[in-house]
Amino acid sequence: MFVRNAADASPRPNSLRELGMSSVSNPIISLNEFAYKKGTEIYGEKEPADYVYQVKLGAVRSYKLLSDGRRQIGAFHLAGDIFGLENGNEHRFTAEAVVDTTVRLVRRQSLELVAEGDAIVARNLLSMTTSNLQHAEDHMLLLGRKTSLERVAAFLIEMDKRLTAAGIMALPMSRRDIADYLGLTLETVSRALSRLHELGILGFIGTNQRQIVLLDRPQLASLDLQN
Repeated sequence: MFVRNAADASPRPNSLRELGMSSVSNPIISLNEFAYKKGTEIYGEKEPADYVYQVKLGAVRSYKLLSDGRRQIGAFHLAGDIFGLENGNEHRFTAEAVVDTTVRLVRRQSLELVAEGDAIVARNLLSMTTSNLQHAEDHMLLLGRKTSLERVAAFLIEMDKRLTAAGIMALPMSRRDIADYLGLTLETVSRALSRLHELGILGFIGTNQRQIVLLDRPQLASLDLQN
C-alpha cells in the first residue's frame, strides 16, 4: 500500500492536467504525493488496485516473482508515466522504486466517476489501458527475440526514446534490472553492452557506466537484420 516509508502525504486539490490528462470540465481532484526510498515497495501483487499512480521524479519497476524464485520485470515507469491502472480489482504486479522516487497518486474511483460524465477523460483512461496492452505485447515480442544482442539493442532503443536528454541516456536501473527485464543473465547483458561498445555503437560516461551515449543509432536499429 502507499503508506510505506512515505512522507508529506497530505491531500492536495489538483487538476487532472497535473497527471497530463485533458478533460472537458477540468475537474478538481485530490492528488497525494509520496516519497519512496530506493528499493521500497509501492504496492504489492494482489493488493487492492484502489489508486492510480504517476512518477513525478525517479523511476519504478513492475515485476513478478516466478515460481522458481526468478524475478521478471514487466515494465519500467519513468518520470511522467502513469502506472497501476488495472482492469480488475487487484494489482497483477509488484511496483518498487528503482531509485529514490516521488509519485503522485489519485483514487481510481475518483477518475472513474469523472470519466462517467467526461468523454475526454474516458478516452484518456482507454488510451492508457491500450498503451499498457501495447507495451505488454511489445515486451512479449522482445522476449521472443533469438539473440541477447537483439534484446539489449531493443531495450536501448526503447530507453533512447524515453530517457535521452542532451545526447546522454542516463539509465536509472542497474544491469541486474535490465537482465530481469530482458529475460537474460547479468553476465549476458554485460557482454552484450561491451560488444556494442566494441562495435562503436555506444559509449560510456562515468564509472558505473549507466550514462550511455549512442554513437550509431542506425547500426543499433539494424541489428535485427544482421542477426
